[in-house]
Amino acid sequence: MNLRHLTLHQLRIFHAVARHASFARAAEALHLSPPTLSLQVKQLSETVGQPLFEQIGKKIFLTASGRTLADACHDIEARMERLSADLSALQGVERGSIKLAILTTVKYTVPKLLGRFCAVHPGIEVSMQVGNRELLLQRLAQNLDDLTIMGQPPEQLALVCEPFADNPLVLVAPPDHPLAGQRQIDPQRLQGLPFVLREPGSGTRLTSERFFANQGIAIKPRLELASNEAIKQTVAGGLGLAVLSAHTVVAELALGELVQLDVQGFPLIRRWYVVYPQGKRLSAAALAFKDWLYTHRSPERAGEHSAGAESGDA
Repeated sequence: MNLRHLTLHQLRIFHAVARHASFARAAEALHLSPPTLSLQVKQLSETVGQPLFEQIGKKIFLTASGRTLADACHDIEARMERLSADLSALQGVERGSIKLAILTTVKYTVPKLLGRFCAVHPGIEVSMQVGNRELLLQRLAQNLDDLTIMGQPPEQLALVCEPFADNPLVLVAPPDHPLAGQRQIDPQRLQGLPFVLREPGSGTRLTSERFFANQGIAIKPRLELASNEAIKQTVAGGLGLAVLSAHTVVAELALGELVQLDVQGFPLIRRWYVVYPQGKRLSAAALAFKDWLYTHRSPERAGEHSAGAESGDA
């Protein structure tokens, strides 16, 4: 066995197959053709001198040698990331790269901040992954990003979590709704009204359900949708009310496609957090963007909550 002949490219391909447990999904993620990927894994296996995968039914699994190599790949990737961060630090904040993962709801605010940051620091390369909470938790567990921006972070992971801005939740309705235009609406008047909800596990849904439960209100779920855009269109079509981040409905409120109901207790205030694993060494570029979030955030100051405010994950 002569491991000097293996390459970082082969290790990267192998590690992708190990993570995805699929040659096809790994090939798609790496933008390689399946035959090319399979050939690289075969050559790596020949260099190691032992099979790295075994197929049982339609699924592939790592062999004992494969698991050992996968652990080594993880160590090598972590060391390469540290090397990149060290070299970037030597170059200063005007060079380097940032890998961001942001919650779907945050796409209405953070990309604008990121664009202004990149205009000031054009030498920094940025990649951004947008996804739901489940995807962000998976990426956090695998330490795939420099910074993650989300709602209330999970307690089961060892993370640094810093709130940097408020995220108000508002109650929206179609313009012709009977409650539209009324002031200081008693929450009890929502009893039994149809609602369009986010999917189970969504922080927006959990926060709103907590509020209604505390008020003793039983709302009527009419639809469950995983997309804010779909919810806005459904509400505008008259199928129910919805609780959404105020940042997601700015355009619809301005155009009169939706109206914000003045219900006592709303808006519900939650927070946006910048999150990364404990012990992670942030590059100069990542530290600069984190500072940028604090100095260029919206006028609402993190931590200033109204009465009855709730915090939760997005």
